Amino acid sequence: LWLPLDVSSLYTKTRNQEVIGAGRAVLITGCDSGFGHHLARRLDAQGFVVFAGCLFPNGDGAQTLHRESSSNMNILKLDITKDEDVTQARTVVQSNLPEKGLWAVVNNAGILDWSETEWNTIDDYRNMADVNLFGSIRTSIAFLPLVRASKGRVVYVSSIFAFFNCLTMGAYSMSKRGLEAFADCLRVEMAGFGVKVSIIQPGNFGPATKILRRRTGAEIWEKLDKERQQMFNRQYVDLANNYHISTCMTGNQDSSLVIDAMVDALTADRPKHRYLLVSKLDMLFFYAFPYLPTCVTDAVFYLSPMVGGRPASLLQ
Repeated sequence: LWLPLDVSSLYTKTRNQEVIGAGRAVLITGCDSGFGHHLARRLDAQGFVVFAGCLFPNGDGAQTLHRESSSNMNILKLDITKDEDVTQARTVVQSNLPEKGLWAVVNNAGILDWSETEWNTIDDYRNMADVNLFGSIRTSIAFLPLVRASKGRVVYVSSIFAFFNCLTMGAYSMSKRGLEAFADCLRVEMAGFGVKVSIIQPGNFGPATKILRRRTGAEIWEKLDKERQQMFNRQYVDLANNYHISTCMTGNQDSSLVIDAMVDALTADRPKHRYLLVSKLDMLFFYAFPYLPTCVTDAVFYLSPMVGGRPASLLQ
């Protein structure tokens, strides 16, 4: 007997289908704290075998994961800037995979710092790129064969600063913009293998992650050479430092919005290519931002007290 097929209901069912964690493994980098730590606990509760990469495997964050999770939680020593750590991590993961293999890699490990362009040394830029960009590339290349075998997922934790060119965030933006370029190219290449690639773009979750490196104005000032000290006076350095600390501390204290997006990227039948995680009001602005004239987008920064008073307070 032939029966009419309700195509719309079938499509809805397919879109809402979720990947079951049992028998599947996920590698997460940067699990000492922040998003990676919370995601590791969430996935463990959902039945995934979790390989939690930690910079300090004997530290408080790693030990908390070990103590408060199931037997499916595996702590790995993983410094993504070191070839030997990534190679050893792959050996451990490959030797301990469950029946359905390595389902996903979540490139979460990252660092954040702010600074005017001239306040950074080449080593500062190199360190930012080594972790946020090349560390993720190194990890991805090492584990792609395993993810490809399971037709799984690769997830990258980026930032709104990958496309939002904010004053004093040059080094961080450079690393995240490069990361998204890599992820976009990888997504197209991996589509033919059935591997899905997603990018997570959180807004200000500073209080939730404690990722911002806190410094005093004196620390910043002492790092500058004589020429920079003549250009950027101490009053401005203190103003900029206090502004960034206070701005970061006004961000989201709850990371669940980001963790929910990560889980969706890993378990939804059709995950999004990008997850922009900001307030509804900010989302309207960020969606419009790429289409606005540069003169308008640059002028936005002059609304802040730091940027607005910058020219008058620079020279001594």
